[in-house]
Amino acid sequence: MRTVDYAMHRDPHRDQPILTAGAPLTDAAGALVLLHGRAGSAQDMLALARDLDRPRFACFVPEAAGRLWYPFSLLEKLERNRPALNSALALVKRIMEQIAATPIAPERVALVGFSQGASVALEFAARNPRRYGAVIALSGALLGPEGTPRDYAGSLAGTPLFLGSGDSDPHLPKRRVDETAAVFERLGATVTKRVTAGLGHAISPEAMTAAKQLLDAVG
Repeated sequence: MRTVDYAMHRDPHRDQPILTAGAPLTDAAGALVLLHGRAGSAQDMLALARDLDRPRFACFVPEAAGRLWYPFSLLEKLERNRPALNSALALVKRIMEQIAATPIAPERVALVGFSQGASVALEFAARNPRRYGAVIALSGALLGPEGTPRDYAGSLAGTPLFLGSGDSDPHLPKRRVDETAAVFERLGATVTKRVTAGLGHAISPEAMTAAKQLLDAVG
């Protein structure tokens, strides 16, 4: 694992690898962009893609520099995470541009993330609003402390958005999930929120079922 000094690197994820799997883009019914969590890896998300069982989808799975998309807690002031977050968002944008050069419409592209990857997926969707196939955020929320301005422009135009978390997650207070849901409702997403009793920082079987149901509608 490459160690990254985020204080010294303004674009730490610029040259990071992007793994691919699934159907070739020319024949794919849709695309999945899968973002791993803190200390996770692209291989973790390839395993998740297999569990989601979308053989007709093309999968794009980037790996964060040092296995961290941003260095501090999502509850910290946004300025502390901004350089690394902006780099992560730029990497996702490059993937989306690659998909856009194919016949796959944005309505057949789903963003899927766990933990930090879920937060990056949510930040990307909020800052680049349009109709996506789905946004699936597992144990994640928008970055920044309570009261952070959330004045995003545009509309998600009914994009199905799933927020799955646990009420025993030490990294993600439920109120932050509630706040994130409210932001995306204002942006015009169709939000489903599921907080599982007794679940920590993990993915519940119920969340996996919900994710599969959303992807069934994508293609």
